[in-house]
Amino acid sequence: MDTGSTINRRKFLGGVAALGAGSLLTGCETTAGGGAGGAPYRIDVHHHFLQPSYAAEFVKRGGPPPMKWSAAASLEDMDRSGIACSITSIWQVGALFRDVDSGRRLSRESNEFATTLARDYPGRFGTFATIPLTDTDGALKEIAYAYDVLKVEGVHLLTSYNGRYLGDKGFWPVMEELDRRRAVVYTHPLSAQCCANVLPGIPDATLELPADTTRTIASVLFSGTASRFPNIRWIWSHSGGTTPFMLSRFIYEEKRRKDSKTVLPNGVAFELAKFNYDMAQGNHNGALYALGRIAPVSQYVYGTDFPYRSGDEVNKGIADYPFTAAERIAIERGNALKLMPSLAATLAATPEGKR
Repeated sequence: MDTGSTINRRKFLGGVAALGAGSLLTGCETTAGGGAGGAPYRIDVHHHFLQPSYAAEFVKRGGPPPMKWSAAASLEDMDRSGIACSITSIWQVGALFRDVDSGRRLSRESNEFATTLARDYPGRFGTFATIPLTDTDGALKEIAYAYDVLKVEGVHLLTSYNGRYLGDKGFWPVMEELDRRRAVVYTHPLSAQCCANVLPGIPDATLELPADTTRTIASVLFSGTASRFPNIRWIWSHSGGTTPFMLSRFIYEEKRRKDSKTVLPNGVAFELAKFNYDMAQGNHNGALYALGRIAPVSQYVYGTDFPYRSGDEVNKGIADYPFTAAERIAIERGNALKLMPSLAATLAATPEGKR
């Protein structure tokens, strides 16, 4: 499949510095530098792609012209920003789920395109698979195909589907399978059904997308989904949206509810500290300080939101915050490899000289 790039594959160099006793990780064989002359080593978990069949379907259904994307553009930003590997997720996935047939077809096409991209550029890309979540049978079949045939790194979900959030009990059969597989579930917001175009002249991305991440985190917590399916490794976009700023309200809700001991036997704080948070558009000092009140650095992962933002922005945000050197390496690389050991194994086995 043509991925739109003629970029030459490059040879990985060096080895990542040890992070302390027992913490040296295999994977991309690169030094802890990257960009501006150093070898790339970062792992980006928030990186969008767009395949032609999906773009055509989006426009056919009345959507605006989609973003411009190519593998060449991805690789250019990755090399400039010191990113060795990007785990891709489909852009504007909501258009997939208008009906059962198109949801199944476009999910399959998206996942096969993404894994072809990963094969064409070994070690540079991984895949978060798209599944048609509102179609239980289709979702379960696509999970099996994505994991057992395509060997993906995880699953990509929206924060909400036509007003239904991820804690909705109708989704529990799918959550049960994701829990059984100890799946990494990366999430991305879109405008909520309730709240599109609330403020004229201000795009939904400015306010509503981070709010929808917060809504779905509340849904997962207070429905009992988080405690019922503890093996799902959630990744929330944009440093958890507005969740860090809602901590006192979440704790108040926990104390108020009569069912808290059932749905949150370990408490809100326990579950929030277990979740993972990518740092795309949530990497400035205020956001990182607030995130630090709900989760330890071991739960932060590097994300860019490419092509809407570049790796340079994230790199600056991380560099400007008083992380230690070991914490920076963990955020930019080590934590993602712990979450996705299959990715580490793939990258460690990449023959030298392939790129």
